[in-house]
Amino acid sequence: MEELEKISKDIRNDIVDMIYSAGSGHPGGSLSCVEILVALYHKVMNLNVDDEGNRIDKFVLSKGHASSCYYAVLSSKGYIPHDDLKTFRKYDSYLEGHPCIKINGVDVSSGSLGQGLSIANGMAISKKISDKEGNVYCLVGDGEIEEGQIWEACMSSNKYNLNNLILFVDNNGLQIDGTIKDVKNVDNLEEKFNSFGFYVQRINGHNFDEILTAVSNAKNSNKPNVIIANTIKGKGISFMENKAEWHGKKLTDEEYNLSKEELK
Repeated sequence: MEELEKISKDIRNDIVDMIYSAGSGHPGGSLSCVEILVALYHKVMNLNVDDEGNRIDKFVLSKGHASSCYYAVLSSKGYIPHDDLKTFRKYDSYLEGHPCIKINGVDVSSGSLGQGLSIANGMAISKKISDKEGNVYCLVGDGEIEEGQIWEACMSSNKYNLNNLILFVDNNGLQIDGTIKDVKNVDNLEEKFNSFGFYVQRINGHNFDEILTAVSNAKNSNKPNVIIANTIKGKGISFMENKAEWHGKKLTDEEYNLSKEELK
């Protein structure tokens, strides 16, 4: 757990460096999902490839605007050279503002919100039809699940009994226009997902013990799975935490220096 915490601190430093260097990006929602992605890539997912050259476990970052976190985690696993992170969102850089499958380690181009779960369903169905091992992991934002396509996809997850699907909801309570509650409330998430036939768990999305236990439970379920992760937007940087304005915003020199000081 100490090693996972150290990796998370490094990832947060990379996120701040990338967004400051680019002069643009989405710090709030990238910082809120750090522990989820670190747990998946450094402890949970089977990243080995099968006989056809495909990774055994798949990951879909449906909330593609959290790309700075995704790229930093992929870099920590050797998929992206660390020096390339400094080119994030720069002209002619392959590390675009949203993930693209041309990037080593990225399974799905994403960023158009609401589509990721449908894609993850397709991957999970394919594994079942082909009798392939492995699970499909998908991360959506709580603002994103205001999209109707998410709930249509949930019906499909249930219809096809996709117990090899593990969906994470980054439940930080904020989106670009304010609080989830004020913009379009999606409360009672446990009841909603349960009514769609999911095995539902709610956890602290910054606690590795809870993340890993929830994934272990999900792997033993006979239903599609959702893990509702309570998180803090802007986690780790005091002036960003729980502030909707940091959904998408560049850092000034002063803000960057303060962020780096807090992340020491």
